Amino acid sequence: MQVWLITGCSTGFGRVFTEAALKAGHAVVATARNAVTLEGLGASAPERFLGLNLDVTDPAACHRAVEATCAQFGHLDVLINNAGYGMVGALEESSSGEIRRLFETNVFGLIEMTKAALPVMRAQKSGWIVNLSSIAGLAATPGFPVYNASKFAVEGLSEALAGEVAAFGIRVLIVEPGPFRTDFAGRSIVHATQLPDYAKAIAATRKYIADADGHQAGDPERAARAILDHIAQNRSELRMVLGKIAMTRLEAKLKTLRSELDSGLERALGADYPD
Repeated sequence: MQVWLITGCSTGFGRVFTEAALKAGHAVVATARNAVTLEGLGASAPERFLGLNLDVTDPAACHRAVEATCAQFGHLDVLINNAGYGMVGALEESSSGEIRRLFETNVFGLIEMTKAALPVMRAQKSGWIVNLSSIAGLAATPGFPVYNASKFAVEGLSEALAGEVAAFGIRVLIVEPGPFRTDFAGRSIVHATQLPDYAKAIAATRKYIADADGHQAGDPERAARAILDHIAQNRSELRMVLGKIAMTRLEAKLKTLRSELDSGLERALGADYPD
């Protein structure tokens, strides 16, 4: 039995991950800003479930969540940094407060949870840090600059972290879903105040968000099984792209990067001091 600590479990991926881990026989500490939203979630295995209030933007609360996990179950094997949300709006439309609040959850909350878990995992010389990024962390879209920036940050942090903790038996997995049928495009999304000058530039993104909720191609339960299988098989891949749309967008990004690198090769090599 592994012990999983999952953030952002009131709805969406976090709730599905909790149910899948419990079904697989693991113990789960599920967290949400309001633990009332977790009622009934662990009904199938109450002896293997603990629900906690947790605001990941509170560093002390992150450490308390890890302490409560170890007090209840004795150790911590898998941390799923799932808490986060999206924001639609051009950069100029996005207020400084909105930007900071999103980064506090999507980036700094993830950092604090990871820092709280690492001493436990280092001591036991094992563990998994699973960070929920997005295809938006690999390929940016007009109208999503703040959300893109937060997920690009998760990508870079996770990539470096993987090299830092490998010697301690700790593995890192970056999960990069495309559109999945959660409430990401519904109640969770934040909309910046619109400026008419940007209406055309981000019209496609606004329309996508308006139309997507409840119709996304991705199945959260299949995503959960993919993560469970990855951990059970102790796979070595750092990244897990999920969904056809995500894979298509990544392939297009790689094609663009290859073209730009090839066309700029001579200029890039010519920027060094002569041999």
